[in-house]
Amino acid sequence: MGYLESATERYGARIHCFCLMTNHYHLLLETPRGNLPVILHHLNTSYTNYFNAKKKRVGHLFQGRYKAILVEKDPYALELSRYIHLNPVRAQLVKDPLQYPWSSYSAYGEEKKRWSWLHTEFILAQISRNKRKALRGYREYTQRGIGETLKDPLKKTVASTVMGSEKFIKWVRERWVKQEMVDREVPAIKKLMRRPDLSLILHECEKRFGKASLESKRMALYLSHRLSGLSLKEIGGYFGGISISAVSQNSRRQEKRLKEEVELSKTMGRLEESILSIV
Repeated sequence: MGYLESATERYGARIHCFCLMTNHYHLLLETPRGNLPVILHHLNTSYTNYFNAKKKRVGHLFQGRYKAILVEKDPYALELSRYIHLNPVRAQLVKDPLQYPWSSYSAYGEEKKRWSWLHTEFILAQISRNKRKALRGYREYTQRGIGETLKDPLKKTVASTVMGSEKFIKWVRERWVKQEMVDREVPAIKKLMRRPDLSLILHECEKRFGKASLESKRMALYLSHRLSGLSLKEIGGYFGGISISAVSQNSRRQEKRLKEEVELSKTMGRLEESILSIV
């Protein structure tokens, strides 16, 4: 627990709940300084060095690289905190989360703070503003989860990166997702970008180049490859089972045409802007 405390003191982390498992751990925390990589590097390196020295071993301790999910506070944090606290029960390490000593769950049943650096107030306030009622209510809320088949809240994430309402996800897209991130081929970021449907792209191309014309199909294929974020196989399937290589070849041909034909390039630029403005 000392490394969690030092993370709050040295790096300003606000830890709401935690659970240390056999080969990984879960944290629900805020990073006011925007320094999550630094915080997790501190935790992983410090604890691994301590554990290896104590057990006279070498090598990695935790399983793989950390996975970070941006969570909308209310009400997703409450559900996520229960999911974290019930990890030992799901893993059949204990029958009651209170029996597990390496999580923050016990702090959610005490009026006196067990760890001064642990922030239970936000989660409990979603149950009740009265602390006693909040403590009792949170325990009941968590205990109900033991007897139920709870859905994994992490499956609600968008692009394995963001968990929240449509409004929150839209805010993340508009505020934080930049085109240069997409250009660097970051898969999670590409999934977060607003993408037009293939039907919309085809419809707009047919309006410009004529319904069912060869030119509208060529340009719809090209823009689908450029804007939709879908795989070549998915795009080819939508356009009547066109092969992956044919979709790729069409994109190369149209790119060449756009460099050579100024008016066509201008038309396609306006068409692309029109499609994106609809999304």
